[in-house]
Amino acid sequence: MLRFHTRAVARDSGSWHPLSVIPDSTARPQVPAADQTLRILSYLARQRGPVPARTIATSLGIPRSTVYHLLAALQEHQFVVHLPEDRRWGLGIAAFELAGGYSRQEPLARLGRPVLADLVDRTGESAHLAVMHGRDVLYIVEERAPRRPALVTDVGVRLPAHLTATGRAMLAALPREQVRALFPDAASFADRTGRGPQRPGELRELLRGVRERGWAFEDGEVTLGLGSVGVAVLDHVGWPIAAIAVTFPAEGDREPATFAELVTPVAAELGRRIGGARPTALKL
Repeated sequence: MLRFHTRAVARDSGSWHPLSVIPDSTARPQVPAADQTLRILSYLARQRGPVPARTIATSLGIPRSTVYHLLAALQEHQFVVHLPEDRRWGLGIAAFELAGGYSRQEPLARLGRPVLADLVDRTGESAHLAVMHGRDVLYIVEERAPRRPALVTDVGVRLPAHLTATGRAMLAALPREQVRALFPDAASFADRTGRGPQRPGELRELLRGVRERGWAFEDGEVTLGLGSVGVAVLDHVGWPIAAIAVTFPAEGDREPATFAELVTPVAAELGRRIGGARPTALKL
């Protein structure tokens, strides 16, 4: 409810009017279920990985039975995913799509363009910025280097995350349970050139190497003859909000690690601009 401060003003006077309107911070929400649902989503977004329902209930002060009902509704609409083996709940594909929607509305793209332009100047190769979109990455910025061919990573294009350098960089920064929920079986893996992981075990091994190095690499898995190096951009809780990559001819004499040394500080700068965390330290 709202409190109207009308001290020393008579309501029956012809000049009566509310002097101020101050929200009552103690008032209960008018739509409790909506309030509790949004609190659950916000809580899950702040966690490093999926959590048990009882932890959600205890942390938010919501009855456990209510939490289970709300989680079931959120699961039906793919905003959360249930990991039955671990008895935990995490964010689902629809939540990723919301993050992608935010990115498509320009704030992240506007912040990313100048740092990508600088990266292109320093590498002489094309660069792009992508966000997760379910099992795919969605490209929101592309800066093409002079005299370089057009790439498939144009703005608005979606590609399988497990095949791209940007996707691998972001997947490696996600909790392992979340990756398993996104890629539960062989049917989850798309193919473009006959290269790249085709089973959950192969993807786990690939992402282990990405975590050890601090950057991702793909060689001809998106387009034959081209390779890419990608680094994740992390938000304030260490979640991969985006990734930056440089694409270059695979037959060139420049090593992927050389590009990684240039991409890593750019990802750190974009993370700083969005108030996020530093990416994993570069390991060569």
